[in-house]
Amino acid sequence: MTAPPDDCLARNEWLCGAYLTSRREILWDAVVQHLQLTTASVLLGLVLAVPLALAARRRRWAAGPVLGVTTILYTVPSLAMFSLLLPVYGLSASLVVAGLVLYSLTLLVRNILAGLRAVPAETRQAARGMGYGPVRLLVAVELPLALPAAMAGLRIATVSAVSLVTVGAIVGYGGLGNLIYSGMNTYFKAQVLTASVLCVVIAVAADVLLLLAQRILTPWTRRRS
Repeated sequence: MTAPPDDCLARNEWLCGAYLTSRREILWDAVVQHLQLTTASVLLGLVLAVPLALAARRRRWAAGPVLGVTTILYTVPSLAMFSLLLPVYGLSASLVVAGLVLYSLTLLVRNILAGLRAVPAETRQAARGMGYGPVRLLVAVELPLALPAAMAGLRIATVSAVSLVTVGAIVGYGGLGNLIYSGMNTYFKAQVLTASVLCVVIAVAADVLLLLAQRILTPWTRRRS
């Protein structure tokens, strides 16, 4: 008995509109989980990366160890990373977030540090001459001038996180990766393709939004260009 000619699900086609309509809620839940995991990991990574970059900038001896450790963490395979974190977090969303936070530190710390180091010395001296203290100098002068480099790292870290979230499917918290993983096991073509395309859409949309935010927060770079 052959499948009806208009039943793309029964024929297991890659492009199938019936899959989108019949699995709308499943797709939506997967997208929401994907966004939650990505956002949480990038924000937590940023919270950790800023003080690490500041410490590396203030104390030259700390730069090597900080960059070295974060780089080593980035080289650990994702499956091995999740296995190492498993005794601490168990099979939970926190396991995936913790792994992604560690991966994001390399990109974030390195770019924030590069931005801080690129602030001209004469700019710092002028700010001190105007009575700026260390905290005000950092907040009002150094961090804004380091923002373009920091945002570049944030964009890369975010796109990487969108991709790496899918690996969380091995513990059941992979967002769209859950659909990709189950679709590959059952050779469900429409599910694999749809989930993969949605991952790309999320990554591109996040990158564009961060680029727009960077242009809004750094108007002087637009005038310079």
